[in-house]
Amino acid sequence: MEEAARLGRQARIAGVDEAGRGPLAGPVVAAAVILNMDRPIDGVNDSKKLTAAKRDKLFELITDTAEAYGVGVADREEIDEVNILQATFLAMRRALEGLDGRYDLLLVDGNRYISGLPRERQKTVVGGDALSASIAAASIIAKVTRDRMMDGYHERYPQYDFAKHKGYGTKRHVEMIERHGLCEIHRRSFCKKIAAAQTELFGG
Repeated sequence: MEEAARLGRQARIAGVDEAGRGPLAGPVVAAAVILNMDRPIDGVNDSKKLTAAKRDKLFELITDTAEAYGVGVADREEIDEVNILQATFLAMRRALEGLDGRYDLLLVDGNRYISGLPRERQKTVVGGDALSASIAAASIIAKVTRDRMMDGYHERYPQYDFAKHKGYGTKRHVEMIERHGLCEIHRRSFCKKIAAAQTELFGG
């Protein structure tokens, strides 16, 4: 990208992305990655365009070869307390702690700067996970990390099928909420209408 060219080959460019802004349950997870330009990785792309098996393989390659990476999580309670946008920024700042400030520029997927960080060290990139290898790598790390967390929650709450839908608002997931109610990891601020309808139907 032009910012990398301007700063020079030795510049440390960090890509930042998140996974899990939209689901009804579970955390939002962010990742920040500084790729090693001397060790390019074939196939890095927007995590949503890759199969789960391909993401898992790339996850191992990225974490093995990246100059630095970090992962940050904001849990359900934090999402409900501060809203999903601020929780996403919180997760991103936590992910950046893994880089120990060793970056010259942040490339942030989307059109919003990360609050609480200097804007002059950030560049927003709409559709960045398809335009920047470092953002794409961050999207893979965030997605795989979150999916594995949701697989763990499936073991704790098997009645919701978290391993299949990862907390997103599928028809099956909504039906399970209506049947079993909300569990600990359901975002109350996202499930108000479902919970209200359940209360109206069953009382309580």
